[in-house]
Amino acid sequence: MKTIVIVDDHTLLSQAISGLVNSFENFKVLYTCKNGQELLDNLKFENKRPDIVLMDVNMPIMDGIEATTNLKELYPDILVLALSVEEDDHTILKMIRAGAKGYLLKDTEKKVLENALNELIINGYYHTNTVSQLLVKSLDGDNRDELRDREIEFIKHACTEMTYNEIASVMFLSPKTVQGYRDSVFSKLNLKNRTGLVIYALKNGLFKP
Repeated sequence: MKTIVIVDDHTLLSQAISGLVNSFENFKVLYTCKNGQELLDNLKFENKRPDIVLMDVNMPIMDGIEATTNLKELYPDILVLALSVEEDDHTILKMIRAGAKGYLLKDTEKKVLENALNELIINGYYHTNTVSQLLVKSLDGDNRDELRDREIEFIKHACTEMTYNEIASVMFLSPKTVQGYRDSVFSKLNLKNRTGLVIYALKNGLFKP
């Protein structure tokens, strides 16, 4: 019998999912949590750790992306299956990159959820065709379609010698907002620094010196 913890800030939905999972032959819910921080706190004191965590994405205090990142570092043996209403490509990729081994929408059918849990145990991951195609696309580096107009504008400025504060001034934004653009662009393009961003921009025709 494999054990599961459900992390979702909507109590009624969490209880409904718990009842659904408990009806599956090979799975049992240990407990539920309202956010990622509550999950991490419980894992510190609970002797019994779950095999799988069903993780919502948008939650207060600590969201699913941050919680999954922490789990990957602290408890790498626990498998995370995202279960969310969020279906945009950027959110899905962020969850997968954070360490989630699968991503399902909350309106998925009962049989699909049960199959996903079983495949997660057998294979260590479960990816729908949509997620698989998205991962292939991200590996190819074809993430330009994810960029917003203002992010592309930021990239063009970032390829110059301007500081981030100077970029903020030119774009009529606060430095904090520009930092947000920077972090978002780095995440979407899987980059680690400004040099990598310049190389990407030159390679993809976003900036011409």
